[in-house]
Amino acid sequence: MENQSLLKEHLYQLEKRLLEPETRTTPAELEKLLADDFFEFGSSGNVWYKKDCVGEGGLSVSKMTLYDFDIHPLSEDVVLTTYRVKDETRMQHTLRSSIWKFIDGRWQMFFHQGTIIKS
Repeated sequence: MENQSLLKEHLYQLEKRLLEPETRTTPAELEKLLADDFFEFGSSGNVWYKKDCVGEGGLSVSKMTLYDFDIHPLSEDVVLTTYRVKDETRMQHTLRSSIWKFIDGRWQMFFHQGTIIKS
């Protein structure tokens, strides 16, 4: 596995990218970042798949800030990330977790979950 601090910074940047409006509304960017078998348990209670995210319009856009980021390596090519997000558009906070897999020479998100919490 990569140097842990470099890996943490790299995955942090990828997670931040997925919160940016430009990325969330660009199917080609989402296609690169999400694994083909990606799925999400959303904070809304819905289950989403890659096809739902990469389609027309992409993902919903909000002003979000990521904090308390950490990584938990599960194997050489699989890492769990955990963090919190402040959604300034919806005025809510969420606990987040993602599973990233190293696929074809790059890290791609395989799974994501968001859980609404009190700030």
